[in-house]
Amino acid sequence: MEKKMVELALDTIIASIYEIRGQKVMLDKDLAFLYGVTTCNLNKAVNRNLQRFPPDF
Repeated sequence: MEKKMVELALDTIIASIYEIRGQKVMLDKDLAFLYGVTTCNLNKAVNRNLQRFPPDF
């Protein structure tokens, strides 16, 4: 059962990666879904803690 959930999670992540102008990106709404928070709260956390995120985040 656990392997099935991991495969499902991996499929969800892969499906939410888009290629735009030759660069792989994820939308904030997809990241928020993966972290289990609202998009608004994810954006607030990023803005408050820019030093904790990679420069290309």
